[in-house]
Amino acid sequence: MAKTPRFTKEEIIRIVKEQNIRFVRLQFTDIFGQCKNVAITESQLEKALANKCMFDGSSIEGFVRIEESDMYLYPDLDSFMIYPWKQEHGKVARLICDVHKTDGAPFEGDPRSILRRILAEAAKMGFTFNVGPECEFFLFQTDDEGYPTTTTIDHGSYFELGPVDRGEDARRDICLTLEDMGFEIEASHHECAPGQHEIDFKYSEALTAADNIMTFKLAVKSIAERHKLHATFMPKPLFNEAGSGMHINMSLCRDGENVFADPGDPNGLSKIAYHFIAGIMDHAKGMTAITNPIVNSYKRLVPGYEAPVYIAWSAQNRSPLVRVPAARGAGTRIELRNPDPSANPYLVLAVCLAAGLDGIKRELMPPASTDSNVFKLTDDEREAMGIENIPDNLDRAVRAMKKDSLIHRTLGSHAFMKYVAYKQKEWNQYRNVVTEWEIKNYLSRY
Repeated sequence: MAKTPRFTKEEIIRIVKEQNIRFVRLQFTDIFGQCKNVAITESQLEKALANKCMFDGSSIEGFVRIEESDMYLYPDLDSFMIYPWKQEHGKVARLICDVHKTDGAPFEGDPRSILRRILAEAAKMGFTFNVGPECEFFLFQTDDEGYPTTTTIDHGSYFELGPVDRGEDARRDICLTLEDMGFEIEASHHECAPGQHEIDFKYSEALTAADNIMTFKLAVKSIAERHKLHATFMPKPLFNEAGSGMHINMSLCRDGENVFADPGDPNGLSKIAYHFIAGIMDHAKGMTAITNPIVNSYKRLVPGYEAPVYIAWSAQNRSPLVRVPAARGAGTRIELRNPDPSANPYLVLAVCLAAGLDGIKRELMPPASTDSNVFKLTDDEREAMGIENIPDNLDRAVRAMKKDSLIHRTLGSHAFMKYVAYKQKEWNQYRNVVTEWEIKNYLSRY
């Protein structure tokens, strides 16, 4: 049964008039996770709500060629929201949109539509997919012209509080703003690196969760700017410090019941949960270019900085790629720990779900859990246990992605080919750069 929308078209039009909203942003996301928008005035709102707002898709990286450029934005009425922070030219609202072609069909390169398609596949199996993200970010000072630096405003570590945590005021303002936007904030704290923070919000159905991650990132950056700070979701901005992750907590429900839970199992996990874990592990290498999509992602994925690099699972410790947190019963969930916040959340959730469902369909079983610290095992010990590494740079990740037919099917040929081509180009550009490290170490020596 289709759910009742939170807003009707008529209600949105009425609210915009009554609240004197000057602009409405029609937001969508490209395949590389960048938020885009077409801003309209109140006079164009009725047209937009009738799915008649057109834009040039050839201007968006990874979308289409110029000869097939016309695209339409279909607003999701449930996503209507008035931004609570002050805008220069009056109140601004937003509607998150799906991208459609001129014939009305969903555009194959729209990340939101890709996730919708995989969620529909799960629904046919009787499942709903719930996700709780853990998003980390850095707050840096800006220079006299307002440009970001890598100078932090504190030297705090885990769970510090003011005055050591000088970002506390900004983080509190971010949390209160997010609550005004309808988020249920479960926890916020200083992370282990200087200037690093984490804010966790309550789990939700996957499409809403992906929308929330995009909204979260925009809110964090906007509120940080009000505090004359720059917020970045770059995975590893500081040398010799921990990077920022975006851990993904996942569960499947059927008829309102968490199907990952089984009190009769020693780990409290059902066979479906074990199958799901095995599916994630089986496709971990092919997923990495999606979960860790930029060159800098792999500066975080190195041993010694908490981020996982080994394909293993555990219900006991945090060192493997997949962890089962302590909560059981309705709270039973699986945590994937390698994604970072530069990733496109729609594609991350799509490939996670597709991999888990593949494990369920094939009734895969994971190897024995790794309950010791994987980082402290020797190479020979890991080899004996069959523990492999995820790719350690973007080039190897893209090569692994190209070999995984499930990832190809999940993204669809259009998005898959565009994504691979762009990431190969990105890697080649990076390879050609001569870094300061090379100059420092080689210029005088050779």
